[in-house]
Amino acid sequence: MRTTPYGILIGPLTFSYYGLIIMTGAVLAAFIARWLIEQMTDGKEDPDMVWDALIWALVFGVIGARLYHVFTPSKSLLEAGIDTKYYLTHPIAMLSSWKGGLGIPGAIIGGILGLYIFSRRRKVSLSLLLDACSPGVALAQAIGRWGNYVNQELYGPPTDLPWGIKIRPENRIHGYEQFERFHPLFLYESIWNLANSLFLLWLWRRHGDKMKQGDLFIVYIITYPIGRFLLEFLRLDYVPLWGINFNQFFMLAIAIGGAIALYLRHRPSVRSSVD
Repeated sequence: MRTTPYGILIGPLTFSYYGLIIMTGAVLAAFIARWLIEQMTDGKEDPDMVWDALIWALVFGVIGARLYHVFTPSKSLLEAGIDTKYYLTHPIAMLSSWKGGLGIPGAIIGGILGLYIFSRRRKVSLSLLLDACSPGVALAQAIGRWGNYVNQELYGPPTDLPWGIKIRPENRIHGYEQFERFHPLFLYESIWNLANSLFLLWLWRRHGDKMKQGDLFIVYIITYPIGRFLLEFLRLDYVPLWGINFNQFFMLAIAIGGAIALYLRHRPSVRSSVD
C-alpha cells in the first residue's frame, strides 16, 4: 500500500480521497435521514428504507453531477480546449468522475430523480424523503467540499490572509501562476453548508409542527443557493455561459423559485363574502 496526494493505492486498486470523502458524507446523510423519517412518521414508515433509497440517490446523483459538469465546463477547462464537444468525443474523460468534476446542481437534480423513482417503487411519499434528506445532504455537501481541497480545484482570488491556502503550481488557474496563496473557497462553502444543515435541523425541531410536508426541502433549495450565489463572486474558475456566470444566476433563479413556492404554500387564504 502507498499513498499519493490524491488517493491510496492498494495493489491494482486506487481509492481516491475525493471519492472516499464523498462516500463518507453520503453515509452520514443517510443516518440523519433515517433518524428524521423515524421522527417525522412516528415509526409508521420503515426508516431502514433509507439505505435502499441511498443507492438510487447516489447512482443518479453521480450521473447527474457528471453530466452537469460535462455540459457546463468551467473557464479553465474551456481555455485548455476541454469543452462539451471534447467530452462527448472522449468518453473515458467523460466518465473519469473520480478525478473531480462533479457539479453539485446536477447531483441534486439527479438525486431527486433517483428518490422519485424509489418513492414510486416503494409507494412512499417523495416529499417525506426530500424533507428527511435535506439536512443530511447539506452536511454531505459540507464534507464533500473537502474533496475539492484534496484536488485543489475550488479556490478564490489570491490573498495574504492567514487562512489562505497554498495551491500547487500545476493547479493554479491561468493568469494566476505567480501567486501561491488563495482564498479557501471550498472552506467557505463547507462552513455555509454545515450551518445550513444545523439550521434545517433546528427549523424542523422548532417549527416542524407548523410545516407542511415538503417545506423543509423547499427551505433547503432557498438557503443553499443563496450561499452559493454569494460565494460565486469569489470564484475564479466559474462557468461562462451566454456571457454570464451560469452557476451564479442558476442558483439565484432556484432560490427565487423556492421562495415563491414557499410563499404560495403558506399564503393567507383570501375569503370573499357576497352581501
